[in-house]
Amino acid sequence: MRTVWQHLLAQTWVPWTLLAVFLLLPLLLALGLEVSGDRVLALTIWGMMLGSILALGAIGLTLVYGILRFANFAHGDLMTLGAYLALVLLLLLPQGEALAPFSFGLELLLALALAFPLTGLATLLLDRVVYRPLRLQRAQPVILFMAAFALAFLLRSLVYLVWGPDFLFYYQGRPRPAVEFLGVAVRPDQFFILGLALLLVFLIYLLLEKTKLGKAMRAMADNPDLARVSGIPTERVVLWTWFLAGGLAGVSGVLLGLDAQLRPEMGWFLLLPLFAAVILGGIGNPYGALVGAMIIGVAQQVSSSFLNPAYAPGVAFVLLILMLLVRPQGLFGR
Repeated sequence: MRTVWQHLLAQTWVPWTLLAVFLLLPLLLALGLEVSGDRVLALTIWGMMLGSILALGAIGLTLVYGILRFANFAHGDLMTLGAYLALVLLLLLPQGEALAPFSFGLELLLALALAFPLTGLATLLLDRVVYRPLRLQRAQPVILFMAAFALAFLLRSLVYLVWGPDFLFYYQGRPRPAVEFLGVAVRPDQFFILGLALLLVFLIYLLLEKTKLGKAMRAMADNPDLARVSGIPTERVVLWTWFLAGGLAGVSGVLLGLDAQLRPEMGWFLLLPLFAAVILGGIGNPYGALVGAMIIGVAQQVSSSFLNPAYAPGVAFVLLILMLLVRPQGLFGR
């Protein structure tokens, strides 16, 4: 019976069927509970915006796991770090007029561009100081697990100490008008967030598929020992992996802060949805992480029409459990 089940799950149509099920399930539940179609459409669009933010964080998370076989539980707090670094840059840069129809000016675009390398370099520093020595000592996975959690608490504590516990905004008091799109009120900032996230995902695709570094990263993800024997500079690949993962986390944090507000726990609260997106799409598969993030984003937003929004992480957890029960390798995992 088990063999039959495994053979069934190996069919090429199964991932796409599961994808349709996971996307349609919250929508059908909402409509079945007599939530209006306009409301479901609005929540679906907002879910795609949230999914685009999650996708950047999830791709970085799955890149690190694919190369190093390591689940970085400090990844959410790297998002927080990137968001607050951008806030510091905004305070240092001269403030200009908003770029219509958006609520932000050129200074935010510059801060966003600088947040990528700054967060990437901070991530590299954490690896050199903490993770790399543990890898060289061939530490047990539980030790790396605890080290990652310790770094997460350290980063969050630093944010509390420097910026305090209060909610902060990139532009305090600046109006953020909405426009109508398919009958749904959407802020232009959200279109910018979605567009930038998709652009970065496309650039990551080009990096992985068209460059020597990307091919080396994919080779290491497939077989680290064979990649090392083949002459691939594995340590350089590890450095670039951490830098890219940290940079994507930083940009994701900035976009989240732009969409909502900044608070010390913003990345920590997204950690479960990030891991759920990675596992849904298939651990180590960047393209699967994008799909998983979109599913999680839409499911969390649509479920708020019939559940308390405070249970949003629980929705991600339920989808995660369902995927582990039905297809443990994820939609596009092997």
